[in-house]
Amino acid sequence: MGSFAKHVILTHANLNTTPHLPPPKSPAAASASRTGRRPAVVSAAALLVSAMLEARRPPPPAQAQSWGTRSFIREKYFSPDLSPEDAVARIRQTTEGLHDMRHMLDTMAWRYVMFYIRLKSAYLDADLKNAMTTLPENRRKAYVKVANEVVDNMSELDRYVRSPKAYESYVYYEKTLKSLDDLVALLA
Repeated sequence: MGSFAKHVILTHANLNTTPHLPPPKSPAAASASRTGRRPAVVSAAALLVSAMLEARRPPPPAQAQSWGTRSFIREKYFSPDLSPEDAVARIRQTTEGLHDMRHMLDTMAWRYVMFYIRLKSAYLDADLKNAMTTLPENRRKAYVKVANEVVDNMSELDRYVRSPKAYESYVYYEKTLKSLDDLVALLA
């Protein structure tokens, strides 16, 4: 009976208080606030359009050589292909980056591993074709075989990281590193 009395007292205690509402606005004040916001919306839209037009301009050639993750969209869609020597350098940088990625696999940071693998495989797609022109004719068959292994191992690594299966991810990570090291040895 004591708990029933507490609930009755609590519900009746809230009946005496009225919520504090803001005073109602007059129609003139409401239309003034709408027209006061219009220039801000128009200027924001104009700023957005000008930023979009600025983004469509291709970067100068000196910026196309920065190979960070932030420049992926710029390099992929707005800049010409890299020279074969730059493609070889970027393949070497990708190999070093994948060697340094082991701590992400150890901590099972699958999302970051997947992002990094997809980014680097997108770069490798164009770089492997460009780098082949630096090789003499007698080494191209071996290069094509190792390059196909790299692409297959990267796609399998992406598949197992996406699932995420830890053991298979480690196996294909090691296979990818081995095939990338073989590829760099062929390019040297």
